[in-house]
Amino acid sequence: MRGEGTPPPLADTAGFSVESAAFAGSAVRVHLEWWNYPLLFLAAMAAGLVDAIAGGGGLIALPALLTAGFPVPLALGTNKLQSVFGSGMATWHYSRHGVIDWRSCRLGIVLTFIGALAGAWAVQRIDAAVLSQFIPWLLAVILIYTIFRPEVGREKRPARMGATGFFVAAGLGLGFYDGFFGPGTGSFWTIALVLLLGQDFLAATGHTKVLNATSNLAAVLLFIAAGRVHWLAGGIMAVGQVAGARIGAGLVVKKGARFIRPVFLTMVTLTIARLAYVALMRPR
Repeated sequence: MRGEGTPPPLADTAGFSVESAAFAGSAVRVHLEWWNYPLLFLAAMAAGLVDAIAGGGGLIALPALLTAGFPVPLALGTNKLQSVFGSGMATWHYSRHGVIDWRSCRLGIVLTFIGALAGAWAVQRIDAAVLSQFIPWLLAVILIYTIFRPEVGREKRPARMGATGFFVAAGLGLGFYDGFFGPGTGSFWTIALVLLLGQDFLAATGHTKVLNATSNLAAVLLFIAAGRVHWLAGGIMAVGQVAGARIGAGLVVKKGARFIRPVFLTMVTLTIARLAYVALMRPR
């Protein structure tokens, strides 16, 4: 695969979702060998399955695109495109099985979309690299808390704040974060829904997919406008995402909250490891 006109990144793009590199410069033209497509399909299918259960599918899909030889800006945009379909399929499946309360989260959907657009706009003007140093520590807190509080998320509990206030704060805040940087967004949404709205892991996972799909859609619209999407690769990966998300969401609905917890802990751990590795390997 060959790329032309790839601009230099404005921030460390190995952290999975630093959008600043995606909007600078001219459009990128690439040639992808045919045998890359089935590999990308399989990677997207695995990513969709994992993401539907506990988030973190970007740990699989984006490295697959980079390994295939995509320039970073095009990899980020194509990854966002295919992930929209996976999170959309998971959302549909969870909704079909009554996991999602659309009335309670509609404000969150609107504010998450606005926040994600604002974050994607802001990262073009602000260096996001500092977050790669800070976010692993926040995820580590989530990991440790969840390990030592095994009852968290097993069943529904009384909410600690009203849904309106929660979605104003979390929708704008986490939407902005996902557009601005991205890694760990699903984990932050899930633990916030569990701790602050009292949801169990099943309901929190379903609502997380709705809100992830919203912020992904906002980001991909900007990538498309900037010409940072490989449509053929993105389309093939989207089919894989849909298949994987259908399987993953089905497992969650069938097995319930107890099934989600170990997968959630695993993906949070892998995200921390990836971000820590990126931070350590960044040139000083």
